[in-house]
Amino acid sequence: MSRAARPEDVDAICAALPATEFGTTWGDVPTWKVPAGEKGRGFVLYRHPHSSAIDPATGEMYDDLLVIVTAGPGEKAALVDEVATPFFTIDHFRRTNAVLVQQSRLGELTLDELREIITDAWAARAPKRLVKEFFADG
Repeated sequence: MSRAARPEDVDAICAALPATEFGTTWGDVPTWKVPAGEKGRGFVLYRHPHSSAIDPATGEMYDDLLVIVTAGPGEKAALVDEVATPFFTIDHFRRTNAVLVQQSRLGELTLDELREIITDAWAARAPKRLVKEFFADG
C-alpha cells in the first residue's frame, strides 16, 4: 500500500518526469514547467499568499497553496467535487483548469494518488510527442 503523500514529494515527482524544470512564472511564482527552456508551460505552481485565497476557518490568507493544472473542466470538477480529497478552487481560478491544495493537507492523499494527479498535470502541458513516449515506456 502506498504511504501518505508529503509536501517534499511534490518536487521529487515533478523532477522525475521527463523534460521538466523548476523556474518561475507570472513574475516570481516558483513553478514546475515542461518542457525545460523558454517554451516551458507551468503544471505545478507554489502560489504566494494572496487576498483571493482566504482560509474560511481562520480568515487568514493561505500560505502553503499549490496550484495543480488539470486536463480539463471535467477533471477539475472531479477533484474539487470529491469530498474525500483536499482539492478546492476559488473565484480567481473559476475559468482555469487547475485546482488548489494546501501542502499541509497532502497527507490526505496517498503518494500514488499525488503522483497520478501531478503526472496528469504534466501530461496536460507537455508536448504531445513527449506524453506519447512517456506513456509508451510506462
